[in-house]
Amino acid sequence: MPSIAQLGQEILQAEQNARSVPPLSVRYPDLDARAAYAIQAEYARLRMQGGARLIGRKIGATSVAIQDQLGVSTPDYGHLFDDMVIPDGGEVRLRELVAPLAEPEVVFRIGQDLAGPDLTACTVLAATVAVGPALEIIDSRITDWRIAFVDTVADNGSSARCVFGPLREISACGDLATESVRLSEDGAEVASGPATAVLGHPATSVAWLGNALAEFGDTLRAGDLVLSGSLTRATPLRPGRVYLAAFERLGSVSCRAR
Repeated sequence: MPSIAQLGQEILQAEQNARSVPPLSVRYPDLDARAAYAIQAEYARLRMQGGARLIGRKIGATSVAIQDQLGVSTPDYGHLFDDMVIPDGGEVRLRELVAPLAEPEVVFRIGQDLAGPDLTACTVLAATVAVGPALEIIDSRITDWRIAFVDTVADNGSSARCVFGPLREISACGDLATESVRLSEDGAEVASGPATAVLGHPATSVAWLGNALAEFGDTLRAGDLVLSGSLTRATPLRPGRVYLAAFERLGSVSCRAR
């Protein structure tokens, strides 16, 4: 198997060139989760070396709908960088991506450092200063989304772009467990789901992330933005279409594919 550094570089180059590579899980059957996260860490190091700024994390495969769709049964995480952010209502340039899909998510802004391994939903809610609606544009640099768990982990959690709607103080948003969302394409609903689809509560998902980071000696930090995982199945982006995530109380967020 090539070195961790070589595989991190391979993932970065695939992202930069908007092209796919064969599944790592097929080429290197002995690749395990710890090595896959090491590849992701090397990819992230190279991104930051190139000038990208880390702004938070994303959590993936937190709902049964996404696990069934992508064939991954365990949550994972990836890094969010400043150059991934698209303004609310802005354009997603499809030529820069391979096979993008849109997911409606809740975004958390963390107000103080959160270190595992004993974080809970209550701990997360107490440390959260704001929440809001979000769209994550996931993408896979693995050919045809033929991913096993180690593939999506190495590929930075299949992350690509993110769109954040207005964030509000968490005290003004009610019980997130009762939140729900409708995802539409050009006004036609394509998916809907409750916030409880995300590990029972979006804050439980963020707690999972903090505890998972602790296994690698890392923490969530004050100011981090965290995408808690999709409430619904992901929908493919098509040129010229507008994608809108309308939450019951958190508000709406949208983007246009071009």
